[in-house]
Amino acid sequence: MLNHTRPVNILRVGQPVGSAVNMPEVIFNGPDGRLEGRYHHGKLANAPIALLLHPQPQHGGTMNNKVVYSLYHAFVRRGFSTLRFNFRGVGRSQGKFDNGQGELSDAASALDWMQSFNPNAVSCWVGGFSFGAWIGMQLLMRRPEIDGFVSVAPPANMYDFTFLAPCPSSGLIVHGNADESVPEASVAKLATKLSSQRNITVNYRTIPGANHSFTTKMDELNQTLDDYLASVPLARPVAAAAAAAALAAAG
Repeated sequence: MLNHTRPVNILRVGQPVGSAVNMPEVIFNGPDGRLEGRYHHGKLANAPIALLLHPQPQHGGTMNNKVVYSLYHAFVRRGFSTLRFNFRGVGRSQGKFDNGQGELSDAASALDWMQSFNPNAVSCWVGGFSFGAWIGMQLLMRRPEIDGFVSVAPPANMYDFTFLAPCPSSGLIVHGNADESVPEASVAKLATKLSSQRNITVNYRTIPGANHSFTTKMDELNQTLDDYLASVPLARPVAAAAAAAALAAAG
């Protein structure tokens, strides 16, 4: 049962999203019940979109995790329409933890929701922290419209990332070299493997002294995110190709 002690926007396809700018709490339908999120609508009609995913729910991960919050606001600063949400069973999201499979379905539903309100978005990105990075990279493989990714502290020593063969999009991997949960060497190995693939560019950045949660290194993480997002164009090749195909079909 959802607790509606605070006002929440339940936005439906075809409904104007202007109210979501002033009231960013949203509820949307997921595969196992309603999911709650926080949404910022970009100022431009064709603003790019970004979906941000939180860490392991069974270890206390929520959309309000400070790393996810930082990711969210980094994309907002860059002009994206941006959504972070709680996986099933977290906060006011319905359902129960499903060891990744259900959470991947939740992420797909969240992306569907974003796309329904941003049909003209010039590009589409996914980002995640820890467990959320693993889910995000799986979503990347299943949704060809995703143009780029940001993975913070991907748990390469805990989960299998071999599905990234090949990785379809360019992106950024950020890791702390003092991570007590995920050894930096395991993430460096993953980044090196992805960097060797053709037609994509994977940037790997380490933050000296940062632990898994970037406890004392949030400023450095924010700067790394801002620098990277400022360096990439808002319109990426997948979106450009889709736009060109749409124009050709219309003509």
